[in-house]
Amino acid sequence: MEVLGGRWKLAILKQLASGTHRFGELRRALPTITQRMLTRQLRELEADGLVTRTVYREVPPKVEYALTDIGHSLDAITEQLDKWGRWYQETVRAEAPAGPRPAA
Repeated sequence: MEVLGGRWKLAILKQLASGTHRFGELRRALPTITQRMLTRQLRELEADGLVTRTVYREVPPKVEYALTDIGHSLDAITEQLDKWGRWYQETVRAEAPAGPRPAA
């Protein structure tokens, strides 16, 4: 869990499961993540061996991110967690009473 911990890592892995993406593509696919957080999470995933970062020496510079074989070994897990998360949201919405939640 230490490797996958964090709010965004599974979402990033899910995006990269479909193929190589540039930073801007990931940012658009995850619109509520900040640039700083995306950068941090990608660096951590790279350090853990789940993501590769390829820099192309062009003007402007081009950087692409892709899953490693180790990263791809999590494809089925991320898919199942995504499926469960969608089910959970639908279940909670269906069972939640209308109106604001009471304060704890």
